[in-house]
Amino acid sequence: MYIVHSTFAVPELKADEVIQIYRNRSRSVDQAEGFLQFLLLQDEARPGELTVHMEWETKEHYLAWVTSSEFKKIHELEKKYPDQELANIIPTIHKYKVVAK
Repeated sequence: MYIVHSTFAVPELKADEVIQIYRNRSRSVDQAEGFLQFLLLQDEARPGELTVHMEWETKEHYLAWVTSSEFKKIHELEKKYPDQELANIIPTIHKYKVVAK
């Protein structure tokens, strides 16, 4: 299993808006080969810190997704988001290989 975390901070007052965006996400990744699970995590101590948690069968499945046209299309839309403060956020990415369960 391969896990990817994409962590970013938004102004606390905009956290609920961003959470709604993710609740209404396109879900196209759900159809990607090897995709297992998506979760949006909110830090309890810092409510403006959000983490996208994605689980994949393998690293190769993840890499196929991030090089797909569907991935590029979704991320181009993010850049056009009307709130430029949110559109310009750059996440910190962490990638993990699951080595024990």
